[in-house]
Amino acid sequence: MPPVTDASIEAAIVVRLRAAGCVFAEDEARLLLEASEAEGVADAAAELERLVARRVAGEPLEQLVGWAEFAGLRIDVEPGVFVPRRRTEFLAAEAARLASEAAARSGGVPVVVDLCCGTGAIGAAIAEAIGPIELVAADLDAAAVRAARRNLEPRGGLVVEGDLFDPLPERLRGRVDVLAVNAPYVPSDAIALMPPEARVHEARLALDGGGDGLDVHRRVAASAAQWLAPGGHLLIETSERQAPVTAAIVHAGGLEAWIVHSEEADSTVVIGRA
Repeated sequence: MPPVTDASIEAAIVVRLRAAGCVFAEDEARLLLEASEAEGVADAAAELERLVARRVAGEPLEQLVGWAEFAGLRIDVEPGVFVPRRRTEFLAAEAARLASEAAARSGGVPVVVDLCCGTGAIGAAIAEAIGPIELVAADLDAAAVRAARRNLEPRGGLVVEGDLFDPLPERLRGRVDVLAVNAPYVPSDAIALMPPEARVHEARLALDGGGDGLDVHRRVAASAAQWLAPGGHLLIETSERQAPVTAAIVHAGGLEAWIVHSEEADSTVVIGRA
């Protein structure tokens, strides 16, 4: 019998992952192997089997290995937390550009709020892209707040827990240069059609946007103008189909509104300017 090697173990994992429908089985197998051999793991073989079995059962890879790649960064995640999507890198890049322009205009440090922050991936990407910012992030989900604190506090960010604008420090009112929002925008009836990685293993409050998917967008747009600095920008990720309605909602909130889209990222963002 030939000896069992790392290569043969990895090949066997790839077969199991492919059978479960994992498109990037080779990459996932390598990451699961790395996670099983992490510092502090007493039995790597048993840990590997546990991780592979959970992945085959449909748990998100990022929650299993404890991190997700976003804008070139390793973002901490944990079970049950919304996993940052690669398409949201477009929102983060647009937000970083606008924050940089705000800094150039004022000659100071821009104020950035990452609302419905999840893991804080957007705030982290902005901070890494443009340097010093006054960063505050907020989320209603306690698990997301824990992850966001690990990702943002080392970058000088403040993470608060609560519903939308409620937990933000009052000192930010009227001072926010960039308000970046990746709020839930999936219509309630469409949650059942999502992949099990999302609908089973991510918090529903991070997915469910109400009847037409835009309930949280309405709430954000209704108050955003009170928090934005003159000339400040609101950015909300949405779908290409929903974007005209989201733009109308943002305009109704007193902001000039327009839609930007990235074919490469398959991402759509509505921008509002105070």
